[in-house]
Amino acid sequence: MSRIGRKVIELPAGVELTQNGFVVTVTGPKGTLTREFHKDMVIKVEGNQVVVERPSDNKLHRSLHGTTRSVLNNMVEGVSKGFEKNLELVGVGYRAAKAGNKVTLSLGFSHPVEIVPEEGIEIDVPAATKLTVKGINKERVGQVAAQIRSLREPEPYKGKGVKYENEVVRRKVGKTGKK
Repeated sequence: MSRIGRKVIELPAGVELTQNGFVVTVTGPKGTLTREFHKDMVIKVEGNQVVVERPSDNKLHRSLHGTTRSVLNNMVEGVSKGFEKNLELVGVGYRAAKAGNKVTLSLGFSHPVEIVPEEGIEIDVPAATKLTVKGINKERVGQVAAQIRSLREPEPYKGKGVKYENEVVRRKVGKTGKK
């Protein structure tokens, strides 16, 4: 039996989970998330606890069990607390500025890069070299952060680029370091 799938999800105060067939809607103080789950997974709501069960031990059901529970837990956590990813800009002249909803990045290109966040995602600029991507959907927050990082990934010689806050860039020795 899946260790993660067996764990019970506790619904915090103010969070409500409703089911309509295979579609689960989680509503909380930060917003509402809706997702359709596999038809074989059994999601039971008992008071303020949610339990995910599988009908059999075949390979598909075993693989879906923990995944369904994790996605459901992320939905509950997202509408109650929210998610955020922190990015850092490393390099001379690399900076970010926010004007209204738009974020403008200077990443060493001949032109500034403008980012307009999609609905449900908020990008903050706490400092000129720091970005924070916030939202209630963990999947979308991670995707937007990865897209921003892909604009100028950290390179291994000088470490310049957009990196996650706690990311360690493996450095390489340049030509002169060989001697």
